[in-house]
Amino acid sequence: MFGRAPKKSDNTRYYEILGVSKNASQDDLKKAYKKAAIKNHPDKGGDPEKFKELAQAYEVLSDPEKREIYDQYGEDALKEGMGGGGGHDPFDIFQSFFGGSPFGGGSSRGRRQRRGEDVVHPLKVSLEDLYLGTSKKLSLSRNVICSKCNGKGSKSGASMSCSSCQGTGMKVTIRHLGPSMIQQMQHPCNECKGTGEMISDKDRCSQCKGEKVVQEKKVLEVIVEKGMQNGQKITFPGEADEAPDTVTGDIVFVLQQKEHPRFKRKGEDLFVEHTLSLTEALCGFQFALTHLDGRQLLIKTNPGEVVKPDSFKAINDEGMPMYQRPFMKGKLYIHFSVDFPDSLSPEQIKALMTVLPPKPSSQLTDMELDECEETTMYDVNIEEEMRRKQQQAQAEAYEDDDDMPGGAQRVQCAQQ
Repeated sequence: MFGRAPKKSDNTRYYEILGVSKNASQDDLKKAYKKAAIKNHPDKGGDPEKFKELAQAYEVLSDPEKREIYDQYGEDALKEGMGGGGGHDPFDIFQSFFGGSPFGGGSSRGRRQRRGEDVVHPLKVSLEDLYLGTSKKLSLSRNVICSKCNGKGSKSGASMSCSSCQGTGMKVTIRHLGPSMIQQMQHPCNECKGTGEMISDKDRCSQCKGEKVVQEKKVLEVIVEKGMQNGQKITFPGEADEAPDTVTGDIVFVLQQKEHPRFKRKGEDLFVEHTLSLTEALCGFQFALTHLDGRQLLIKTNPGEVVKPDSFKAINDEGMPMYQRPFMKGKLYIHFSVDFPDSLSPEQIKALMTVLPPKPSSQLTDMELDECEETTMYDVNIEEEMRRKQQQAQAEAYEDDDDMPGGAQRVQCAQQ
């Protein structure tokens, strides 16, 4: 049929696009195309180019003659005319494969359906909810297609073009801003509410009053799984407001964790602050920590162990459960601070001197001590002190600008 054998080219890409092996059966091809086409359909927010490639790959590989040519000579041979290949509308292939849209919206051929907006709701949850997992039932109102008129808005199913906007659904308003200057603004038509259609009063649907949709209350059960994170999304596909000729959007719940009075979370780990007295830090302690699930954890030191201020201790497998792996948990970190006494009596000092390690001997001789000047120390909040000094420096700089010689003259010159 050809004067010369065609040059071989890539004969694996179509299989890779569908994610199947070269010896895949027709059933394997159908399953792979169905799954990938629904996922990548533009009406569901998929990639149009990927959707087109899937249709092209399936069209070739589902045809035994084209598949044989592709396997033997590759993609370029099909493009040069050996059996054609990849020339049909990807939406036609999708429609013929499914026998109608799997999204419940009829044919997208000719008049492509737009996708409705997603509805996003914040959902406040406690740290206990994220630790234990929970379910919350929420009642929501949404628009659904009127069942009496099937979303037509009229008894007869007919409508006429809006005379105010000539069926465009939009109107243009012109504003005069000045001589030879005008501004054009586009806005939805008030008469038809942006639909471009008008329904006579006599023909309006008695149930939806011509609005094409009615309100419906629905209870959704939101499952919060163990280990979910603050800001994580839980999606209910196709549960947002319905509208004619529109693919229904999703309802999305965004988790917002409420602050916990005791525990702080960082990823899969939990952090707790605990203050010890000086006696506890030096001589040992034990206390009960109530965990997020109500268990009492006994926290104690080993005999003779000293806890230093600003130190951390960790307990394995007592942190947050890991998302979708709830039997694995992070760590529980305890941050210790030590509460020192404000002062000690002479008797307490004497008693402590007998049990504590001796103080280092002074490196100063009596003569050097005589030459030193006495000082007095006092307590200070260093952050507040630095803030006050910064405010004082800014005030002084402002006063210096006002007192600068010739300042008034420079202002006068600027005014002239």
